[in-house]
Amino acid sequence: MKLNIGETVFTATLADNSSAKALEEKLKQGPVTIQMEDYAHMEKVGPLGFHLPTNDRQFTTKAGDLVLYLGNSFVIYYAPNSWRFTKLGQIDNVTAQDLKKALGRKDVTVTLSLG
Repeated sequence: MKLNIGETVFTATLADNSSAKALEEKLKQGPVTIQMEDYAHMEKVGPLGFHLPTNDRQFTTKAGDLVLYLGNSFVIYYAPNSWRFTKLGQIDNVTAQDLKKALGRKDVTVTLSLG
């Protein structure tokens, strides 16, 4: 999967679960653009505009984790957080610093698409 954040394009590896598979099927229909806002200085979160199945489990996030929250919100983590989430995937080869630079401190538009 690709994530376009401003001028920066990241690639991500999707998780092996029904949530990520459902997201992949949705992206086969075309790109999904999400308006994301910063939350708690650790993540960007925004509404998908549709629901995906959940596979929540307790884990601690790291920079680049892509998470489904409450079945309808897409989250990009740039700092750790422990909670029950559904992991959708991981941005490939990214550091927290690179991610923070691309995401910025304000609201951001992110477009998800297939490679």
